[in-house]
Amino acid sequence: MKKIAIFIFLAFFSVNGFCEDTATEKKAVYNLTTGDVETIEKRLIGSIISNSNYYQSKLQEYKVIVVIHGDAYKFFMKDLNNTAYAYESKLLEKKTELGKRLDSLSKLYDVKFEVCEVGVKNRHLNPKAFYSYVGMVHNAIIGLVDAQNDGYAYISIE
Repeated sequence: MKKIAIFIFLAFFSVNGFCEDTATEKKAVYNLTTGDVETIEKRLIGSIISNSNYYQSKLQEYKVIVVIHGDAYKFFMKDLNNTAYAYESKLLEKKTELGKRLDSLSKLYDVKFEVCEVGVKNRHLNPKAFYSYVGMVHNAIIGLVDAQNDGYAYISIE
């Protein structure tokens, strides 16, 4: 009877050991299309900070790529002059603060930001108007597909 109890005990804990998440790296790609300031603050910035802190407490790294297209370009531009965004009062009120917070995500959390080059051209935006921490990807779909094929979990923020 003792041998059976020991066998069951060992079998249970060895199976649980295999089910336990031991990966030291978690990866997410955010598909960012929203033009809403509050959504950027809560669902992007807040989410990345919260999730990074959670995984850090578990001694795991949280790698993040944000693919930017749709109405989200404006949050990543240092210069809005000569754009359709130049007169958005809510954006202009928060622009400096948002710019600093997004920059800190890049520096402190090593978040990689990529804008859709095709969308930049189609919207007649100046590629030099984007913050220095923002890179270009040929198009949003390629950025998302490549990241997912590299094991990044997909998160949509519309």
